[in-house]
Amino acid sequence: MSDGFGLVVRFALRDDLAAREFDALWARTLDGITANEPGTLTYVIHRPEGEPLTRVFYELYADRAAFDAHEAQPHTRRFLAEREQYLASVEVTFLDVIAGKGAVQ
Repeated sequence: MSDGFGLVVRFALRDDLAAREFDALWARTLDGITANEPGTLTYVIHRPEGEPLTRVFYELYADRAAFDAHEAQPHTRRFLAEREQYLASVEVTFLDVIAGKGAVQ
């Protein structure tokens, strides 16, 4: 497998209004990621079944440098600065890729 670098982020949102605003924020951010980040291989947002106030992000990057480039983007910096007002909690798990099959959309 490549030098892939990934993470899973679990966001607990404050309430329904916060969830709607958070979803609008990540949608704008995803547009920037899609248009400007070739090193971001996978960036998928999930809402777990039965957990309407939870979002889980799965992110996979070509390598640590691609993740660092992602973090430096204006759209990502805006997301990181604005997200806190919507959150009850956040949990981040960094992942070193061992093996697998890449997702195709």
